[in-house]
Parts: sequence; structure tokens; C-alpha cells
Amino acid sequence: MVIRQFFILLILCIAVIEPAFALSKLEASVDRNPVMEGEYFVLNVSADDEVDTGKLDTSILLQDFIVGRTSVSRSTQIMNFDAVKETRWQVLLAPKQKGQLTIPSFSIDGVSSAEIPLNVVEAGAQPEQAKNLFIDAKVSSDEAYVGQLITYKVKLYLAVELQRGVLNAPVIEGAQIKQVGEDKDGSEIIDGRRYRVIERTYGIIPDLPGQVNIKGATFSGDVLVESQRRGGMFGFNESRPMQAGAPSLSIQVEPAPSSFQGQWLVADLVVLKESFPEDVKEFTVGSPITRTIIVLASNADENSLPDISQNLPAELKSYPEKPQRQSFVRDAQIVSQYSITSAIVPSKAGTFTLPEVKLPWWNPHLKRQEIATLPARTINVKGGAEVDAPTQVASQSSTVSSNQDSWSANLFALLWLVTLVAWGVTFVAWRRAVNRQVQTMAPLPPQPQLLGNGLKALEQACAEGNTSKILKQLQRYVSEQDARPMTLDKIAAKSDELAAAISQLQTLAYGGKSNASTDPLQATAVKALLIAVKNLNLNAMAHQPSPLRPLNPSE
Repeated sequence: MVIRQFFILLILCIAVIEPAFALSKLEASVDRNPVMEGEYFVLNVSADDEVDTGKLDTSILLQDFIVGRTSVSRSTQIMNFDAVKETRWQVLLAPKQKGQLTIPSFSIDGVSSAEIPLNVVEAGAQPEQAKNLFIDAKVSSDEAYVGQLITYKVKLYLAVELQRGVLNAPVIEGAQIKQVGEDKDGSEIIDGRRYRVIERTYGIIPDLPGQVNIKGATFSGDVLVESQRRGGMFGFNESRPMQAGAPSLSIQVEPAPSSFQGQWLVADLVVLKESFPEDVKEFTVGSPITRTIIVLASNADENSLPDISQNLPAELKSYPEKPQRQSFVRDAQIVSQYSITSAIVPSKAGTFTLPEVKLPWWNPHLKRQEIATLPARTINVKGGAEVDAPTQVASQSSTVSSNQDSWSANLFALLWLVTLVAWGVTFVAWRRAVNRQVQTMAPLPPQPQLLGNGLKALEQACAEGNTSKILKQLQRYVSEQDARPMTLDKIAAKSDELAAAISQLQTLAYGGKSNASTDPLQATAVKALLIAVKNLNLNAMAHQPSPLRPLNPSE
């Protein structure tokens, strides 16, 4: 009984004398200073007690910072029977602007932390060895012509392990952009520090003259960095979001020179090649000759390469296949290729000349027009083999009849005649069956194509006033209507009104005028183009045959 009362008294004394913990200190710090504009860094806030995690208000940071993920941890350490408790917040922040910023004071339960002055420098201003991640970009030339292919190479440098991320393309107005080739993954050593380097190449094609501004490529993702916990012996890898951007660049774009003659093509180098049966000295009438013409252009877009036409003599019939276009990267250069294969069939014997093929192009480095040439070629064509079959058969028959018995010769001739008649009857029956099947399965006449989304897209492009977009939508719309790829030259050949409107739009575009809302000449050309397209559709529908047969068969 006495012992039990003693233990109860001891417990009550311990409860009375237990020290009451209270928050007495609040500290804030950053993992580095200065920091780069737009780059994430870590803000650490620690309290020397267990407190409610929701008491730290980070909304005061939103004015100058992008507030990312916040993590909270609690710890208790007991040393010499003394318990030390701590609550820690880790907040990811990214400054919105460069200059001198201040991380304000935080307050919890009447205890405040000190303000932290922060120096934010421009992206790319810190020494290379002090960066964990950065982006560099450059263009092949800061001067270009309309339609010229400019290469934009971006390199992402990583000194930390990449967990996940996205490399976004640069943002450009007034130009087309597309990725060329695959990403390259390598490494570089900069100021004694090894970086993993991811390289990507883009092709930029300006549509309009003037200054084109390029907002640099950007990266956003998560990386693994080593974090040393306070009071611990070991380091831990933690995921940290990071982002970086390449500096902005600009390109001065010049219009196509008025002195240029031909279809506009600008490239560093253009070469014409051909594949031809060189080992054949003479060709035969009616036998096809396979010829392939190839255009190779350095630093040019594959879609800007013009179609190649062969002005062959009338005695040579050409049957071309569909042209093939492709581009690839070779020796750090973008090479575009256009190839067309034709079957040339001679209809007469004689000596003929395949005329010279010329392709004009503009050299942006020498700033002059040059011509790629495929020299003329002469071929000899001989007639087909002449065989006098009846004379040979008669001669052979007379020889056989003179050497063999007459009854065996007559029997052989009779069997041959019967076989010939049987083949003839079979052929006539087959032809009649085919004719009946064709009459039974007579196809319906083609229905006129209705005006659909293609025309709406063309009208929308005309309303926007973007000349390059208008011509592209026109080419796409007419190709859909004709069910085959159509170039502007083929579209212009459909009517004089279309030819005039297309020519005027091209002249205005390459001359430096591109906005139909402000240029009355282009507004007139756009209106004329729409009228010509609608008239072309009406004419096509008017010539379609009626799918219904006349009610009166005598009509």
C-alpha cells in the first residue's frame, strides 16, 4: 500500500516538473546567393519546436517569386536527457525578375525570422562552374532572305542527374520552324567540370521580310541534387524542379531580289545529278529508258525545291513517277533532296538529244544568282527486229513436206488448225462475258466535290492576310479537290484569273508587303483569288454529267 502511494506521488511530481516547450526561434536561409533569373533555389525555414505546418504563410512571396513545391519535416533529438524539437519547411522559389530582391520576414506565434536580401542575376551571367543547368543557342546566320533555311542549334548543359524534363522549341513570329534530325547526347568539359550535353537542331524559314525575333528555347523538369541534412552524417538525393532558357536572338530578313529570274530558291549550294544507263550504247524503239534526276541543296528546305521538267523531243514519250522529297543532316549541314524518275519510251528510230536542264538559285553568301546545270545528252535509237514470219513458216513447211510423208504433214496441220480455232472460240466467249460484266457493273458517274473545310480554311487565311498561309491553303485545297499534289504552277495553269492572282500575291510577298488589311493592292489580289477559286469550282461542277438517265430512252 505504501509502495503504491509512493509511485503515484512520483508520477504526479514528474508531471508537474516536466518542462513546457515553446517556440523561441525562427530562422530562414537560402541554399545559394546570388541566383539566376527564372532558376529554382531552396528557401529553408526552421522553428525550434513542433508547430502546425500550416502556420507558415508563403503567400507574401508570390509578388516577386514563383512558389513551387513545399516539403515539411519534423525531428526530435535527445541529448543528456534534454529533448530538442524542430520543424523545417523547404520551399522551392524562382525569381521572376533580375535585380535586388528581398525575402520578407516570416512570423509564427509572435516569433519572426530575419529578412534575406537576394541578388538575382540575368540568365547566363553566372560563371560556368557555378551552374548546374543552363542552355546555350545560336543561329547559323543573323542575316537571311525570305524562304532561306536558317539552322538554330540549342544545347542543354547538365551537371546534375536528369530525372525528367522537356526541352521546348523557340517561339518565333513570321517564320516556320521544325526540328531537323534526332537529338544528340554527349558530354563536354567546361572549366574543369563535366557536363552532359543534349543538342537539338531546328530549321527556321522566314516567311516575311523584316526583323524576326527568336524567343529562346526553354527547359523545365526535375533533377536530382545532393542535399546534406543538418545534423546528419549522410547526404541524400532529392528531386528538385529546375528551369532554364536560352537567350533571345534576332534575324534580319531581306526580300527576294528583283533581279532574280526563275522560281525563287535560296541555298548554300545546289547540285543537279542524274542516273542513266551509261553502259547502253543504243536503245530500241518501244523499250523504256529509266532516267532519274536528283537535286541536292545545302541548307534549303525540301519543300522549296522546284519541280523539274524535261523538254523532250516529240519522238520521246516521258512517263514520270511521283517526285520524292527528303532532308537529312550530313557534316553538320542540312541537305535537302528532290528526285524524280521517268520512263522515256522512244517511238521512232534515230538520234535524239535530251536537252540541258537548268535550275536557277540564289547564293546568299555571294549575294548573286547562280545556275545548276545538267548537261545535254545524245542517245541513239534503233528500230525493232524485223522478222518475216510467214516466209519462214512457208519455207520450213516446204522443207518438211519434201522430207516427210504427206499424211503426217497433213495431220500435223489439221491439229494445229483445230487448236487455233479452239483458242479463237475461247477468246470470243471471254470477251463477251467481260462486256456483259462491264455493262452490269457500270459505275456511277463521279459526283462533284462539295466545298468543305478546305475552302473555309482558305477564306480564313485570306481574312488573316498572311500571304504565305494563303498560298499554302490554296495549294492544299486544290490538291484535295484534284486528289493529287498540286504546285502553284499547276494551279495557275487552270485559269488566267488564278494565274494573275497568284502572281500578284507572290510579287507582293517577296517585295516586302504582307498584310492585306493595310495594303490595298494585296487586299485586291486576295479578293481576286477567292473569286477565281469559286469560279473554278462552279465551272467544274457545271461540267459534271448528270447521274440520272433520261426518262425517255429515245432522247
